[in-house]
Amino acid sequence: MIEKHIVLEDVDPVIFYGVNNANMQMIKALYPKLRIVARGDTIRVMGDEEQMCAFEEHIVALEKHCAKYNSLKEEVILDIIKGNKPQVEKTGDVIVYSVTGKAITPRSDNQLKLVKEYEKNDMVFAIGPAGSGKTYTAIALAVRALKNKEIKKIILSRPAVEAGEKLGFLPGDMKEKIDPYLQPLYDALQDMIPSAKLKEYMELNIIQIAPLAFMRGRTLNDAVVILDEAQNTTSAQIKMFLTRMGMNTKMIVTGDMTQIDLPHSQTSGLVQALKILKGVKGISFVELNKKDIVRHKLVTKIVEAYEKYEKRESLPLTPPQGRGVNTVINDK
Repeated sequence: MIEKHIVLEDVDPVIFYGVNNANMQMIKALYPKLRIVARGDTIRVMGDEEQMCAFEEHIVALEKHCAKYNSLKEEVILDIIKGNKPQVEKTGDVIVYSVTGKAITPRSDNQLKLVKEYEKNDMVFAIGPAGSGKTYTAIALAVRALKNKEIKKIILSRPAVEAGEKLGFLPGDMKEKIDPYLQPLYDALQDMIPSAKLKEYMELNIIQIAPLAFMRGRTLNDAVVILDEAQNTTSAQIKMFLTRMGMNTKMIVTGDMTQIDLPHSQTSGLVQALKILKGVKGISFVELNKKDIVRHKLVTKIVEAYEKYEKRESLPLTPPQGRGVNTVINDK
């Protein structure tokens, strides 16, 4: 009798073992001649060498399935151990699977275009209104690349610019100070990577989330690097960011031209970059619009209303005459 230890490296053990260890109980029942003990991320197995080799091969196959789909069902366990190919629902252009096992796919033509342009180019600019899925799709592409071992790390960055509010001095250490600016990135990651695995990735710096100022001086290799809210960068900041690109690295830059929160005296670095880099081979530009919005239906109506207003009003708005109102309201 020999003993072997199998370490689960790419999955959350909680998902792999199942609710109340149901999956492990089933696996044990299918291998009655082996003694199997699962603790943490390690499965300890003792028994006949030939059976243990078959067991290890099946565990590796189950782990790959669980890592890809973020779920492990009883019928899948049976299929893999019996040597059959698991029956998986076909869902079209799947980018990655959520923590609930739901397929994350492009939900509009322009989101699909973003996926295809990412596959063909090393740098992609995705420009579109709030809710058009540009950041979510970009993070899904990065997670897929990490799961497929095409890269070694994901780096997500944002300029720390307040959206029209002065928050003052924030309490806490550096992480606590910058986290409020980066929360939308955490939200997307938590949809796609189980919490225990996400925590591990962040502790090991496999996934790094940092404000733009922390990018200076770095060379980013073997990574997918995403710059979110790029409309709030200055010309110097976006140039600094784009020149961090190293070997085997892809960059996705996202932004919304209608949500520039910089002081009026400053030019958006994104606006300038689009003009300067137009026509450069290897760089692609994808423009999303209100048809791509996948949030609440009211978001589309809000965007449309603001678009109509901006076309109609190019000067400060003066209230209608004859209503006893003498105050001029400036549109800022």
